Amino acid sequence: MPDDAVSGTTDLHFLTIAEAGGLIEQRKLSPVALTRAFLDRITAIDPQLNAYLLVTAEQALEQARVAEAEIMSGNYRGPMHGIPFALKDIYCTSGIRTTSHSRTRSDYVPDFDATTVAKLRQAGAVLLGKLATHEFAHGGPSFDLPWPPARNPWNREHVTGGSSSGSGAGVAAGLAMGALGSDTGGSIRNPAALCGLAGLKPTYGLVSRFGVYTNSFSYDHAGPMTWSVEDCAIMLQAIAGHDPKDPASAEQPVPDYRAALTGSIKGLRIGVLRHLFEDDAPIPPAAKTALEAAFDVLRGLGATLEDTRIRPAQVYHDVKITGAESELYAVHEPALRTRLSDFGEDFLGRTLGALLISGADYVQASRWRRVLVAEMAPLYTKYDVLVTAGPGPAPRLDSWRTINFWQRPSLTTPFNVLGGPALAQCIGFTDDGLPLSMQIVARPFDDATVLRVAHAYEGATPWRSSRPMLDPNTTVAGTLPPVPEPAQPEINAARRDEIAAICRRAGLTLNERHFQQLCATAPYVEAMVGRLRRDPEFHEEPASTVSFS
Repeated sequence: MPDDAVSGTTDLHFLTIAEAGGLIEQRKLSPVALTRAFLDRITAIDPQLNAYLLVTAEQALEQARVAEAEIMSGNYRGPMHGIPFALKDIYCTSGIRTTSHSRTRSDYVPDFDATTVAKLRQAGAVLLGKLATHEFAHGGPSFDLPWPPARNPWNREHVTGGSSSGSGAGVAAGLAMGALGSDTGGSIRNPAALCGLAGLKPTYGLVSRFGVYTNSFSYDHAGPMTWSVEDCAIMLQAIAGHDPKDPASAEQPVPDYRAALTGSIKGLRIGVLRHLFEDDAPIPPAAKTALEAAFDVLRGLGATLEDTRIRPAQVYHDVKITGAESELYAVHEPALRTRLSDFGEDFLGRTLGALLISGADYVQASRWRRVLVAEMAPLYTKYDVLVTAGPGPAPRLDSWRTINFWQRPSLTTPFNVLGGPALAQCIGFTDDGLPLSMQIVARPFDDATVLRVAHAYEGATPWRSSRPMLDPNTTVAGTLPPVPEPAQPEINAARRDEIAAICRRAGLTLNERHFQQLCATAPYVEAMVGRLRRDPEFHEEPASTVSFS
């Protein structure tokens, strides 16, 4: 397959996976030429965005040569064969550094692949490198880590969303054809929304978490981030399926996700979760205007829309944060006792709040989760999918404060609690060019219908024709905003003393800044767990119970 099989190679980085895959299958596009185009693009553009922590150029070219030789010999593996992709740097890669964007793992080189990585290798995909994340897929954006945060390619002064930050920036800017992210409270959908992508949080258990650095055992999802919905379906097909190495992996049949993209949604019933974006987590006027226009498109395609409701977003926020922060703290507790000062301040400002959550609080949150999941059954019967706003537009990079994490619920967290599929996609842009988004969600293991609706909407709208304008000759300053000052505590001296005693009992040594942030967090944690306290019946099980077949 000659390197010049497709002319205009400067545009190869803006092909979709579906387009490139078709050309590769027809032997009209060389995987080697495609990979070189992406490596050149990374060299030219990534210094402006910091999407990559590590570029694996030599390995990528070797994988591309192998893919090309296989295809030329008649061994075509499928639509990911020869496709350059990248990984959020919490996915373990054998022999390749996997840092989780943290000083505490900066030299970690695993000797195994995450199951999803192994599946993409088996599909013949070409790994370009490892992408920026928020520290351990949690705190951020942070300005005190060994590597700078990724920047939004639509406007470098704005955030990418997190925690799959490099995945969002990299795919939007044409630095990878697709990427794997992870989603514990919105970490695929946030950057997909703020960077203008299609990002799918698959059903919990559909995609293996094995070899993906744990944020929360109960809430982590691994999934694809791509430019188009069809590309999302292609990547999901490659990584979905049961994995005995993952205790949460479901033994469910994997449908043909690409075949589900019929382009028709006529007759589908869609429930609109209007209260989430009007009352619970209000969105700006521009986002609401774009969302109403998106609803009109869905109606025009033949779907029936009507307003419906779930619990307020605050309830889901309380349940998820209580449970997930407790699990996150448990994962990092040994390192927090011995290397606390090596973590970034934003990560600590979130994680240390778990010190103020009791074991009883954790169990009550899990019992609440079972209630929230069970009460969705009538909605899943009545509607094929639910829709609501996604995040956006992206705020400025220097606007983030750690205390924001504790202060208000998000649009994405409810669907981590519920566990079913949730996809964010672009529905337009603000006047100054920042992406706006919509979420489409469904019952567990109905990922195909989510993709079908998103694909139909995408095909009826012009948003996939716009890409960020990035000049490789532009010189940009690498100056980062200062690390924000900790929030001021609003607690009395006695409560400060209690919190200090809790830290001592946990074996933690906090400096004054860390302690101040923890004290500022305390009222929000106390209010959160307080809202979850009720008098459940003795037989109400937590959502974490284990059953055996």
